[in-house]
This record gives sequence, structure tokens and C-alpha cells, in this order.
Amino acid sequence: MATLFTKIINGEIPSYKVAESEDFYAFLDINPNSKGHTLCIPKKEVDKIFDLDEATYTGLMQFSRRVAVAIENAVPCERVGMSVIGLEVPHVHVHLIPLHTMENARFTHKEKLSPSEFETIAKKIASYL
Repeated sequence: MATLFTKIINGEIPSYKVAESEDFYAFLDINPNSKGHTLCIPKKEVDKIFDLDEATYTGLMQFSRRVAVAIENAVPCERVGMSVIGLEVPHVHVHLIPLHTMENARFTHKEKLSPSEFETIAKKIASYL
């Protein structure tokens, strides 16, 4: 059975897309730690990051870096943090989180955004790619 993220990639579940390449997809987290919190995923459905083949792993990191630079340009923040935890969805995903304080990195405080706010920030980040 396809993961939630595979369904997003296939367009079966809507997302606020930030970037897409042949092998990777980036979209806003709908339960963000801070405004602009983005997930970068390989289109290949693999559960654990270190189970990715080396080329896909390296490609995901390069893709994530490009998205992180765009986030930093689009969202006022101290820096963009990166986290790979992967317990929520069995599909590799890199969290790129605009950090203002360490609280943003702890997954304990969540931002509430309207659909129009999500759309605006996704477009703004995408404009820097």
C-alpha cells in the first residue's frame, strides 16, 4: 500500500508544493513547527534514510539544500534547521524548519496557518528556486 507521501506525489492527496524534480518533491508541512516548515522527500518509496541508495541519498541532500536556501530567502528566520526522524510516515523525509528559537526544532509548538497563508508561503519559497 502506498504511503501518505506517495499519495501526495501522485496527486491523490493535495499539498502545498514548493519544488519538484524528476526524483524529489518538496511541500509544506501541514502541521508546521514554524511558518515555512517544508518536507523534502524522494519519489522512490523507502522507509529509512540510510536504506536509500547512495545516489538517491546524495541527491536528496542536494535537493534539500536548494530548498533550504530558498526558505532562508523567503522566510525571515535565524537559520533553517534540518531534521530526519521518520517515525510518523514510513517514507524518507527531511524536515527543513525555519528556526527562530530552539523551540522550533523540538516539535512541541505548532503554528496554525490558513490555506491562503500556506499558498502564499509555498509560492514565495518556490520563487527563490
